[in-house]
Amino acid sequence: MIKTIDLTKVFRTDEVETTALNKVSLEIKQGEFVAIMGPSGCGKSTLLNIVGLLDNPSSGELYFNDIEVSRFSERKRTSLRKSNVGFVFQSFNLIDELTVFENIELPLLYLGVTGSERKKKVEKVLDRMQMTHRRKHFPQQLSGGQQQRVAICRAVVSGPRLILADEPTGNLDSANGEEVMNLLAQLNGEGTTIIMVTHSPSDAEKASRIVHLFDGHIVTENIRKIL
Repeated sequence: MIKTIDLTKVFRTDEVETTALNKVSLEIKQGEFVAIMGPSGCGKSTLLNIVGLLDNPSSGELYFNDIEVSRFSERKRTSLRKSNVGFVFQSFNLIDELTVFENIELPLLYLGVTGSERKKKVEKVLDRMQMTHRRKHFPQQLSGGQQQRVAICRAVVSGPRLILADEPTGNLDSANGEEVMNLLAQLNGEGTTIIMVTHSPSDAEKASRIVHLFDGHIVTENIRKIL
């Protein structure tokens, strides 16, 4: 599903040049759950942003569903991303002025889904995530765990093949974090590919493969047998 060959990302200012990724080659198959670990500044989030079509690499190749996309324009990346990728962030990234229902509905609006179909899809995912009773609440009326559950609803409502999660439990206590990880594991069990950046060894244990980055390089990969 995802393949990178010698993927490199260099950030430049007038005085400083920083190599965030240095010739990273990685392949992720449909249905995998991959955790990306490493110290702060090692390139984890940069890799996630490029794989999620939020940014282009400086050099190297990126294949998404067998299509080489590394030089796609922003418009083409956006079009491909909207229908294929869902995002879950540490900070939830919900819009405070919108209700739970309206936050979840947003990706469907961007895709041009009709009103009746949007309602059906949002109600279905709310019921699945046991958040129907909060549908008219605003984000600030929810706990952190509930906000992240809403963010997961928003990520999956359009039925993406790939979910990218950037420290999804970083702002949660252990109980809520465990619940969020169980939801991600459940989605993966149903066939959704998940790539997750995390500092948490216990969260990474939910993944079938753990990739360790250091200074922009992949240093180790561990394939795990999920019981």
